[in-house]
Amino acid sequence: MPIGRGSATPAPAPPTMAFGLDGLPPLFARGADRLQCATDNWRKEMKDFNSIICGNSLEILKGVETGQIDLAITDPPYGVRYKDRTGRSVRNDDDLNAVLPVFAELYRAMRPNSFCISFYGWNRVDEFMRAWKDAGFTVAGHIVWTKDYSSRTGVVKYHHEQAYVLAKGRPQRPARPIADVQPWTRTGNRAHPTEKAVESLQPLIRAFSKRGDLVCDPFSGSGSTSVAAALSGRRYLGIELEEGYCAHARQRLAGVGRYLQTRTSKIAA
Repeated sequence: MPIGRGSATPAPAPPTMAFGLDGLPPLFARGADRLQCATDNWRKEMKDFNSIICGNSLEILKGVETGQIDLAITDPPYGVRYKDRTGRSVRNDDDLNAVLPVFAELYRAMRPNSFCISFYGWNRVDEFMRAWKDAGFTVAGHIVWTKDYSSRTGVVKYHHEQAYVLAKGRPQRPARPIADVQPWTRTGNRAHPTEKAVESLQPLIRAFSKRGDLVCDPFSGSGSTSVAAALSGRRYLGIELEEGYCAHARQRLAGVGRYLQTRTSKIAA
């Protein structure tokens, strides 16, 4: 089964196109013009990273050299058959066998002594924890984001999101550790049924990586992790199964490129 993230009925993707970002600092000039959604040349796209790749996360990660990824942040399908209020679902959310094997390949591709931050579903945490530990990760921390609204109601009302901080090896503690309880920024899930806000992800990127590092999200969805990475001066690699979400992420990152180019021009003026 293909491995990735997206809804069962993604929006149609526009034709493949490249966005030139001449004039940006070297961090972005090395590859941000290769945001096309083409599975037949993804290895070429990944040469300098700063890419959104459409396809099977497990297979694509096999093309990443060992030790290339400095930080992973991801929100995989939880295996809960989730549907939002409009009926949208998440691809592969009905079978964790199509999701959990990705973590072993991700572990291999990460550099020694680095962090992976993974959101998860509390009612399948035993399966996630087994997969993380089997891959080689150890638990280094846990983060909760509190919501001022209920996203769902069961036995209790759900007012939070959560993620484990996982370690490969023994990474150094962040210079400025963040609190393990964070505020949540609501997205309205306009682009994706489980969309995460850039504002919620940037503190993670800034705490657990440094400028120029490569941040990977193997379940990229609408591209929020890559956007947060680019805005924080990091390189990015987003992998997503659905063409529609790849196209959306590409458009968002093209906007980031224009914003950064404008900002750089103003500073230079």
